[in-house]
Amino acid sequence: MIRVQEEPFDAGLEQQALLGGRTDIGAVVAFTGLVRDFNERPEVTALTLEHYPGMTQASLRQIVDEASARWSLDDVTLIHRVGRLCPGDPIVLVVVASAHRRAAFEACDFLMDHLKTRAPFWKKEHTASGDYWVSERHQDQQDARRWEASES
Repeated sequence: MIRVQEEPFDAGLEQQALLGGRTDIGAVVAFTGLVRDFNERPEVTALTLEHYPGMTQASLRQIVDEASARWSLDDVTLIHRVGRLCPGDPIVLVVVASAHRRAAFEACDFLMDHLKTRAPFWKKEHTASGDYWVSERHQDQQDARRWEASES
């Protein structure tokens, strides 16, 4: 399941929904990303995320499909929020279920690395000293490139 939404989510409820009484799942790995009160500048008071709905959904679907092709996954939940968020608010949830822990861990890590570099979201941070668009981080690109090396 892939959702882009303004509303908050409950990570525990989302994981329960993914499991849904299934007994074939041996491992679940979940990652919840939160809005920080600092980034390029200190004292971030809010974060606004923008996106193009059709383009964003297609991109997220492609990233999940790539993970599913690399690892044997039983299910994936990916939720990304948009709109204005405050420090401490959950911004992204990735839950990966598999028969085996290694596949679940690696797929979750892969999904986050590629969400950070390929998903079309634009982030504006709001601070007491002004608003600014968040720049791409070199480390995020480096993290995503490591998966290319592991393909060979």
